[in-house]
Amino acid sequence: MASKGLSCFKRVQQWNTLCRVWHLYDARWQNPFDSAVLIAKYLAGQNKPVYHPLGDVGDHVVVINTKDIALPNDEWLNRVYFHHTGYPGGASWTLAYELHEKEPTLVFYKAVYKQVGGSLLRKGMMARLHCYADNNVPKEILENVTSQIRQLRPQPKGLDAYSEEEIKTFPQIYDWPKDYVKD
Repeated sequence: MASKGLSCFKRVQQWNTLCRVWHLYDARWQNPFDSAVLIAKYLAGQNKPVYHPLGDVGDHVVVINTKDIALPNDEWLNRVYFHHTGYPGGASWTLAYELHEKEPTLVFYKAVYKQVGGSLLRKGMMARLHCYADNNVPKEILENVTSQIRQLRPQPKGLDAYSEEEIKTFPQIYDWPKDYVKD
């Protein structure tokens, strides 16, 4: 009995299951610690049917706009990052806002690093995480991106994002009198 070959659709579906897919994630106005849970699943390959804890089947994730992350409440002042040089008296503690001012991608990177866990696969997973402070991503990397990860919380639009027509048609709470002078 001759075996039937895979249809074109099944071949593409099987290829997408086994190959490494590149995902794009916009971190603007997102909590990095909530986002890290989602991104760690993609880095480990938990979104694929062939996932196994000891298998390295994860995808690449490109994170943009990490300089615009949002931490809840006064987390910028309360969260502290520890570093030790290895020499006596070499311990240092850095606040989250200070670390973010030095390197805008580091707070997000450290959140994902902690979420990935301490397995032997961590180094390979973190090599597939590409963090950028703004929208300036190298063209070689953007050519590989094929899907986008949905943001966890909706990003509010600024007033400059609306057209003049949308602003005029927006329902008014109060109609100002014609002779009222606004400063």
